[in-house]
Amino acid sequence: MRFTVVRSLLISSIYMTHESNDYQTPSIEQRLEQLTELCVELSSNHDTPLLTEHILRVAQRMSNADGGTLYRVSKDGKNLHFNISINDSLGMYQGGVRGQAIEMADLPLLDINGQANLNTVAAYAANMRCSVNIPDIYQADGFSFTGMLQFDQQQKYRTVSLLTVPMLDHENELIGVLQLINAINPQTKIISTFSDTDQRFIEALASQAAIALTNQLLISQLENLFESLIKLINIGIDEKSPHTGKHCMHVPELTMMLADAVHLTDSGPLADFKMSVRDRKELWMAGLLHDCGKITTPTHVVEKSTKLEMIYDRIHAIDCRFEVLKRDAEICILKQKLANADLTVQQQLDQALQQELIQLEQDRDFLRHANIGGERMSMEDQERVKQIANYQWCGADNVMGNFLDQEEVDNLTIRAGTLNPQERSIINNHIVLTIKMLEALPWPRHLQNVPEYAGGHHERMDGKGYPRGLRGEQMSVQARLMAIADIFEALTAKDRPYKTGKMLTESLDILGRFCLNGHIDPAIFDVFVRRKVYLDYAKRFMDPEQLDEVDENKIPGYMVL
Repeated sequence: MRFTVVRSLLISSIYMTHESNDYQTPSIEQRLEQLTELCVELSSNHDTPLLTEHILRVAQRMSNADGGTLYRVSKDGKNLHFNISINDSLGMYQGGVRGQAIEMADLPLLDINGQANLNTVAAYAANMRCSVNIPDIYQADGFSFTGMLQFDQQQKYRTVSLLTVPMLDHENELIGVLQLINAINPQTKIISTFSDTDQRFIEALASQAAIALTNQLLISQLENLFESLIKLINIGIDEKSPHTGKHCMHVPELTMMLADAVHLTDSGPLADFKMSVRDRKELWMAGLLHDCGKITTPTHVVEKSTKLEMIYDRIHAIDCRFEVLKRDAEICILKQKLANADLTVQQQLDQALQQELIQLEQDRDFLRHANIGGERMSMEDQERVKQIANYQWCGADNVMGNFLDQEEVDNLTIRAGTLNPQERSIINNHIVLTIKMLEALPWPRHLQNVPEYAGGHHERMDGKGYPRGLRGEQMSVQARLMAIADIFEALTAKDRPYKTGKMLTESLDILGRFCLNGHIDPAIFDVFVRRKVYLDYAKRFMDPEQLDEVDENKIPGYMVL
């Protein structure tokens, strides 16, 4: 076995002479203290790049190594990836937190035949799950040291001793490989071997590091899984209504853009608002989930693009009724003409018929337009709908009745949008269900505010919002941020079935009026405009045709300094 050969080389090596009492390596107590300190950091530090670098540096100090490399297993498990490489004598620092880019290729764990690669020391240690301690690579056999020898030649360096330890987790799964080179006698500065004590401590360190990195990986995987499940919910909403799918993606993006701008604000009422990495993750999660309750909203309500739409647009049924009215008018005139042969009377009857047909056609066009919906329907138009509703017609049951029933009148006189009060209540209920769904989850401490952030984006500063009627001071800054993001995205979106996307200037004008009437937070709106968040968002997500030139002096509720 190669490892047996290597161990025999270690035992017979002349470098063992440096294991004398004069060799001032760290004491057992010092190494235990270093290992304990590292274990504490492993349990508390969640910055993986910083952590892996610290692991390597502690391993260097613990063994007096001149340099070292920490490999991580690639995602497909087929290679060892250079994560960080350090050499003190050469001043080399690659990878890690601030090092230069890694220039070395990955080490394959399998050969061309798909068998375990036992050719290089690091791959051997990884595949065999054992440590390899070599006193002098120039006197060792059984491994290919081509890469190291080329490195020595290029750098005018001499690699002598080598300690390679696999990093295995609690299930003996390979996490990475820790490789140290050239143990240095701190007193004589002569290259020595890595002692048995060095090896045992590095193996202990590697084991603890592997478990910590595994835990971090598992946490990361769970977080990714959770975020993927959230996106799965949004896909479900998207499939129910492709017209609102982008809303679930764009609102979190705009929320974070605005939150970052507020975070950078150093004056005014928002100067104290700051966000940590965890705070940002919590807000991002809330943004993704802010409309999750819509998964329960009936599709015909979400997709209602006209006032009369249900399974189909009932305006076509009304079109048929107009054809019946026109037919009946023609029949009535024809009967009168048959009863009176006077040409003058017949001409008058023809003129009356034409006027009636024109009026009916105008009324039909009017109802078609009223059916589309908009921001505001005038009282005059609502009254005209009611007048047309009183026309009499004879249906299939041969019974005379009003041209429009009350439900049709109620829908066609909807003041804004396409939803009647009952449907609006169903839509608004999505936020109640969002809160109910989110509050039912066992959130970890660093995500415990997600329900409040996500559930507050329809509240208003003046307390007239829903579902809880909270006032501004009762809402978190994060909820107020999301409220502005939600409104602005809705104004500018081009994918809604009931409207076209508004121009940038008009959207800011409407949002500014919301600021003045107590709907949104004026301080956050000020940041939204002053730091050009609206423009950054527009360039990323809006149609270029919507990006007209904005005169900030004319935006209601905003004061240019």
